[in-house]
Amino acid sequence: MKHANFLYPLLVFLLLAVAAPVCAQAGPQAQLKETVDAVLAVLRDGGLGAAAKRERISPLVRARFDFPTMAQWVLGPQWRQASATEQERFVVLFSDLLEATYIGRIDEYSGEEVVFVGEQIEDRRAQVDTKVMTRSAEIPINYRLVSRGEDWLVFDVIIENVSLVRNYRSSFSEIVRREGMNGLFAQMEQRISELKAGGKAG
Repeated sequence: MKHANFLYPLLVFLLLAVAAPVCAQAGPQAQLKETVDAVLAVLRDGGLGAAAKRERISPLVRARFDFPTMAQWVLGPQWRQASATEQERFVVLFSDLLEATYIGRIDEYSGEEVVFVGEQIEDRRAQVDTKVMTRSAEIPINYRLVSRGEDWLVFDVIIENVSLVRNYRSSFSEIVRREGMNGLFAQMEQRISELKAGGKAG
């Protein structure tokens, strides 16, 4: 990935974080746009410190992402081999890991804009294409969503043709192969603790 720092994944995570009220008939792009506008307003609020922004965003992030579906895709065939208890624990840890990774870096936002390019809808699945406009580049970010009732929830994000889910699947599958599910849980818990400790400042 050409732009390899955490800024763009951070935007991916935060731009979907606020479950702003939308019309029940709104399609995936309309829902995302309203959400993006609301999140950008939070990020640009100079009266809020990083900790306050994290506190406001954290519970809302979980309402916009379909973490159970993401978790199944990340584990792939190993999801079916896991017990119900292991599946439940993985969903919790995976959700915590994404939150700790990306919400903890909100200080890196520096005025980027988001342009919506278009949407494709097929039955209960959709893709919304956007570009994040930085001072020096246009970063393509594509959101893959699934319809859950009246809401469109994200289950994968493609940044410069690299899938968030596939990236995690590649690294996690190797850990499970070597160390089993308990080994994966231990590594995820350690990483979450490290990220939370590093994000306490501010």
